[in-house]
Amino acid sequence: MHENRTTYPKRKTEMYQKLVELPKKYKTVSIIKMRKVRSTQILPLRKTLKGEVEFVCVKNNVAQRALETLDIPGIKEISVDLKEQLIFIFTNMSPFKLNVLLGKNKVMMGARAGDIASIDILVPAKNTGIAPGPMLTEFKEAGIPTKIDQGTIWIAKDTTPAKKGDAINEKLASLLGKLDIKPVEAGISLYSAVEEGLKYTAEEMVVDVEKTRNTFAQFHQEAVSLSIEAGYITADNISQILSKASQSARSVSIESGFMTDETKEQILQKADAQAKAIVGQTKDYTPA
Repeated sequence: MHENRTTYPKRKTEMYQKLVELPKKYKTVSIIKMRKVRSTQILPLRKTLKGEVEFVCVKNNVAQRALETLDIPGIKEISVDLKEQLIFIFTNMSPFKLNVLLGKNKVMMGARAGDIASIDILVPAKNTGIAPGPMLTEFKEAGIPTKIDQGTIWIAKDTTPAKKGDAINEKLASLLGKLDIKPVEAGISLYSAVEEGLKYTAEEMVVDVEKTRNTFAQFHQEAVSLSIEAGYITADNISQILSKASQSARSVSIESGFMTDETKEQILQKADAQAKAIVGQTKDYTPA
């Protein structure tokens, strides 16, 4: 007869307790899927974001039980995403800011079969330190010219066996690994998140920082132009408005012939030009 389990391994108990306590401490709960993430990417992030972010790796069934006990708005919504291997991220920053920070902390990784090259892969001419043997065939298949010198394989000239965007096959990935060439840029992005009761999907948390910055710059410029045209004074536009008003007043003064210390020279020049034009017309006039 099956008996209900009453004891659990210490590590599972600790992870369960963390998932019960941390959502009460932080306003944002996020998850990332480890399917496209390597453990070597997580370690530097732990150091970089220490104090602001907590990472917790826990089995999905433990996480499911822990989340079900919590009476926090939106927290149960994230339980539907508990598939595959996951890492929980707890923080007080918004998921949008967190996603941008994760995106900035990209690292170059060694290639695996099927990976896409993030850069043009350059294999420089050098002494590889590898003894001649089966490796010569690998270099040949990758299109990398070699020579034997002093008992080791030398790469004869700089070679690019794959361009940015190319798929890297298994043999080339293995060769690049032996040469310590890392051609794959790897970043981490959030899969889903809950912030103060609102759930966000991966697509909703993507922020194009440069595009957003340019958009705000455009809106700011349009707002300044509108306020100047309307004469609505702010700290940002007062100098432009006064300059425009001064220029308009000067133009009216010159056009109407109303002399001031600033416009008398232009008015006299204008009157002189008009007088000369009249004199010229008079000289050319022939009575009928």
